[in-house]
Amino acid sequence: PPPLSSPLLSSPPHPHAFSLTDSADSDLELSMVRHQPEGLEQLQAQTKFTRKELQSLYRGFKNECPSGLVDEETFKSIYSQFFPQGDATTYAHFLFNAFDMDRNGSIRFEDFVIGLSVLLRGSVTEKLRWAFNLYDINKDGYITKEEMLAIMKSIYDMMGRYTFPCVKDDAAFEHVEKFFQKMDRNRDGVVTIDEFIETCQKDENIMSSMQLFENVI
Repeated sequence: PPPLSSPLLSSPPHPHAFSLTDSADSDLELSMVRHQPEGLEQLQAQTKFTRKELQSLYRGFKNECPSGLVDEETFKSIYSQFFPQGDATTYAHFLFNAFDMDRNGSIRFEDFVIGLSVLLRGSVTEKLRWAFNLYDINKDGYITKEEMLAIMKSIYDMMGRYTFPCVKDDAAFEHVEKFFQKMDRNRDGVVTIDEFIETCQKDENIMSSMQLFENVI
């Protein structure tokens, strides 16, 4: 399986970071945390991670977010550190909303690890469903051209001029024009999840572009 990597988890562990074990000590530590994650067994059943991997992910998460919850500002600051050559704030905002499944303004460990499991270990269809959710900014079940453009521009902004030195300012727009035309099969001005998945799976260029966003998780 692919290695566990994410900007959220890449700083060195804090000396006092602890593992999510069955010991009484950990129960005591967990009782001091604002949000307690669900049991490991439950998370193991919901994700494609092993118990050991979940413990390791939890240590990294706790190190960055001692309260057990990540708010949007923390999320943005973590992404800004990883993409100093560009402006990551808009992309981090969209990504935060994709992870914040219950839309309450904070990401719990469970939200984070379930999303990460799809992105690292999910099937192509599962990954595409997750991507659709990211692009569907207002979560109405459709992707508009404006939504797709907003996400694409945020990725270009984050990667910065060093990554795309020869990219013209209208590159994101051209990219979206081409993609959207292919995806909007019935020409009704919006892309449904079925149109999105079907087009992506049939078109290698789109699939390889989708990999771009996987690299910036």
